Amino acid sequence: MAEKQTAVSGPQSIPALLKRNAVQFADKSAYREKEFGIWQSWTWSEVAKEIEALALGLLNLGVNKGDFIAIIGRNRPYLYWSMVAAQSVGAIPVPVYQDASADEMAYVLEHCGARFVIADDQEQVDKVIEVQDQLHQFEHMIYLDPRGMRKYDHSKLHQFSHVQDQGRAAYDEFINELNARREPIGYDDQCVMLYTSGTTGKPKGVVLSNRNVIESARNSSEFDHLGAGEEILAYLPMAWVGDFIFSIGQAYWTGFCVNCPENAETMMQDLREIGPTYYFAPPRVFETQLTNVMIRMEDAGRLKKKLFDRYMAHARKVGPDLLDGRPVGFADRLKYWIGDKLVYGPLKNTLGFTRVRVGYTAGEAIGPEIFDFYRSLGINLKQLYGQTEATVFITAQPDGEVRSDTVGVPCPDVELKIADNGEVFYRSPGVFVEYYKNPESTAGTKDDEGWVATGDAGFIEEGTGHLRIIDRAKDVGKMADESLFAPKYVENKLKFFPNILEAVVFGNGREECTAFINIDLTAVGNWAERNNIAYASYQELAGHPEVLGAIQDHVEEVNASVAADEMLSGCQIHRFVVLHKELDADDGELTRTRKVRRRIIEEKFSDIIAALYDGSNSISTTTEVTYEDGRKGAISATLDIRSAKTVADARKMAAE
Repeated sequence: MAEKQTAVSGPQSIPALLKRNAVQFADKSAYREKEFGIWQSWTWSEVAKEIEALALGLLNLGVNKGDFIAIIGRNRPYLYWSMVAAQSVGAIPVPVYQDASADEMAYVLEHCGARFVIADDQEQVDKVIEVQDQLHQFEHMIYLDPRGMRKYDHSKLHQFSHVQDQGRAAYDEFINELNARREPIGYDDQCVMLYTSGTTGKPKGVVLSNRNVIESARNSSEFDHLGAGEEILAYLPMAWVGDFIFSIGQAYWTGFCVNCPENAETMMQDLREIGPTYYFAPPRVFETQLTNVMIRMEDAGRLKKKLFDRYMAHARKVGPDLLDGRPVGFADRLKYWIGDKLVYGPLKNTLGFTRVRVGYTAGEAIGPEIFDFYRSLGINLKQLYGQTEATVFITAQPDGEVRSDTVGVPCPDVELKIADNGEVFYRSPGVFVEYYKNPESTAGTKDDEGWVATGDAGFIEEGTGHLRIIDRAKDVGKMADESLFAPKYVENKLKFFPNILEAVVFGNGREECTAFINIDLTAVGNWAERNNIAYASYQELAGHPEVLGAIQDHVEEVNASVAADEMLSGCQIHRFVVLHKELDADDGELTRTRKVRRRIIEEKFSDIIAALYDGSNSISTTTEVTYEDGRKGAISATLDIRSAKTVADARKMAAE
């Protein structure tokens, strides 16, 4: 059976959906942005005019059909409009991570052959100028924020508002050309190109069609009953497929409003002000929010802390059942109602989740303890499993079938199968067109019948049809005794503790598991202040004996939890080290979406891994780091290596 290529009725491109919304939702808010502390708003009819003016301006600059236009910056309405304006003139938008280094940007811009760049501000403009000698097809750059740009050479540098003004002035000259390019755009024409995170090598350009985006947006919106009344906060990287499908795909399909925060520092305040009804965040965001809650509780008075602990214990007991409509006794309901007035309600308001009707987490596995915490508050948080190559959606959890140990059932029109080696394959209308300029990888990922290899190992539960993901297929292995090794399972349990920001577990083919751990500087720093412990750096605090003791307690608690899982009990951590630096995307240790690049970490810190396994009590090491201004440096440290008790150790001691 080949990929479905069904005929469709209705709008067949994002620009066509915009045209529909400008009529159907003419006076309804489409975008908001907070600027200088004030929310600015644009209706769908106003957005259509802004996008048309920019599209005309792009024609005036000489954009051709099939050109690639790179878009770099934080979440701003103007940059979302840039994507649709590019599509309207027959070009392909290529969002780029705003925190990417100049060299990372150079790779993407040269790989796609971008002739045009639309950048947010001076910082992004400078990065492109720094590498422009490597960009053989680059011609013009458009910038949004004019601050600091006055003395630049403007022969090929243009202010966003001026491009729009020139487009409006040239309306009569270019409107027929715009219509001739915009109207024929079809379902199988390219919509966007998004680059993968590159956990194992150079990022690949994933080409998505209008069919991919619109069908995925339609199916997912119907699955969760999303409508024009939803409010979302667009704060995740615009280069990530999740943000594109939520802030462009679903927004244009349903007509709901996309809200852009003022900046990263005000995001939580802006979240509370908007009170989204539909919310998405990767596990890292939920982990950080939980850490902040726990820090505040540690600083709270005894009565408030006692109330929090008491009612949260009750919430964990009955909250998920109440959320899913399962029977709960009157006394428990009453106690939960009181807890909602005293604890859960104020906490949800502080987090900005009071109005959330549907919440999702995806990107990587979330720790079950973290997931259950939010659901116990009455927040309808669900898990979603997807990929850039799937236009996000592979599986999702239906209301009433939400569990922390699965990622749900196949999304509408998605088929699943499990290969003999346990790898998950899928087929759907969202399956990507190709990897740009990479036919070998395309053929290696997608077969002639449209089945795509996810690279993840998992299985489908009998009876429920839910998919359970064990780990990345390449990361799942076996210990020396043939027991299963699945590092992500253990890492997520470790990251439940507010003190732990990141963890990387090793053990494939070995007798024992070991781990690298990053402390959470915010949480541990707060503890240090409360206990009058002075420290001058992350490295000093990470090596403090009391911090190491607290981390050891966490590791041993996780070992007890892991031991209870018969299939994964061999993954208990025997020895660990708290690293002297945070794992960082700038140093190549994480992707721009904060995923661990295991192979690079194994190579970079091979001396520390060797010490974990040779019985050493400490290791002196020097590590290269990248500073914020791009300069390279090195930090040296002597790290303590700690042994942690496992359940087997405890049983042995009890027997003796």
